[in-house]
Parts: sequence; C-alpha cells; structure tokens
Amino acid sequence: MSASSEHISNRRLRTPRAAAIAGILFAVLMLTSHTLIHLTIPPQARATSDWLAEGAGTLSFALSLLPFAGIAFLWFMGVIRDRIGLLEDQFFSTLFFGSGILYLAMVFTSSALAGGLLAEYAFDPDLIFSSGLYTFIQSAIYKFSNVFAIRMAGMHMIVLGTIWMRTTVMPRWLALITYILALVLLVTITFLPWVNLVFPSWVFLISVYILVLNYHYQQELSTQYGMTARE
Repeated sequence: MSASSEHISNRRLRTPRAAAIAGILFAVLMLTSHTLIHLTIPPQARATSDWLAEGAGTLSFALSLLPFAGIAFLWFMGVIRDRIGLLEDQFFSTLFFGSGILYLAMVFTSSALAGGLLAEYAFDPDLIFSSGLYTFIQSAIYKFSNVFAIRMAGMHMIVLGTIWMRTTVMPRWLALITYILALVLLVTITFLPWVNLVFPSWVFLISVYILVLNYHYQQELSTQYGMTARE
C-alpha cells in the first residue's frame, strides 16, 4: 500500500470519530444549557419576573452555549449519514435533514427571544412588564422550545429509528430505544419539566456507541495490517 493511499485511509477513519465526538459535545453543551435554564427559572416564572434580577447572568451564559451546541449537532448529523453510506434513501434523508434543521431552528429562535428579553430587561426593566412584552416573549419561548422543537426532535428520532431498522446499520435494540424515546417526546405533556433533556441524552448514547464501534473497527484493521505485514 502506498503512503498516499494509507494517508487517505487513516483520514477517513478519523472523520467519523471526530464527528461522533461532536455529538457528545452537542449533548454536553445542550444538557448543561437546559439544566442551567431549568435551575435558574423557577416553576412559577410565568406568574412572576423576580427571578430575572438574580438569574440574568446564569441565563445569558446558558444561552451562549446553544450556538456551539447547534454547530456540533450538524457534525452529528454528518456522522449518522456517513454510517448509512450507500444505503441512504432520498425520502428518509429528506425527513432526517428537515426535522434536524427545524429542531435547530426552533432552539435558536427560542434562544434569540430569551436573549432579546434579557437585553430589554437590562435596558428598561419596567417597559417589558408594563407593555406586556414579558408575558408574550415568555409564552413564545415555551411554545418554540417545549412544543415545536420537542416534536421535531421526536420526528428526527423516529426517522432514524426507521432507517436503522430497514438498513441494520445500527442494532435493533438501539432502534427500539429510539422509537420509545421519540414517542415520549411526541405525546408528552407540553410543559413537562426536563423533557427537553431526552433528546441530547439520546444523542450522547448514539455518539458513544459509534465511538466504541469505530474503536473496535480500527483495532481490527490494525490487526489485519499487522498480519499482512508479517506475511
């Protein structure tokens, strides 16, 4: 094997692993952001705004993590497509990309609204309450993050579960877990606390599994190359 072809082979082996690490990064960033948001905003936040004065800094930090989580999620979708390979179907690929992009769009929209609310509060706290802007933006954030984004995440998972069941590129038990978690997201109560942690936790599970598969695959290749060299 020439040096150039060996270099290309090694580069192709590293790419899925880097993308799987990006999936773990997405999960960690998203879980951290959502946890900080849940701990900062009390359950009675819809009736009062007292938490804004003390939690604005923490909430701003949580929101600043989301763009990087979105970038990592795009890499995660790339590694999923890489595993499907030539078995990729245009119909399911359209649903896969569409639901993933819509999920990110809803997350970014709710984050932008929350950031705008914090900026307006820092500029003129009285105005956002007297004008009704606080109630409107808060309701919009809940709709985008706990209704639309959650449903798109569930759709994304159902599509991938179906692809895995048809192509067997991932084990059947993992596809079944995906179906179960997706149904939870699709039929869950709108404002069920912590439900938006399900999707990043699932991405973490998938990414770790892919990393383990890539590790064993590289070990097998190393063994085969070693045996060939000795022969």
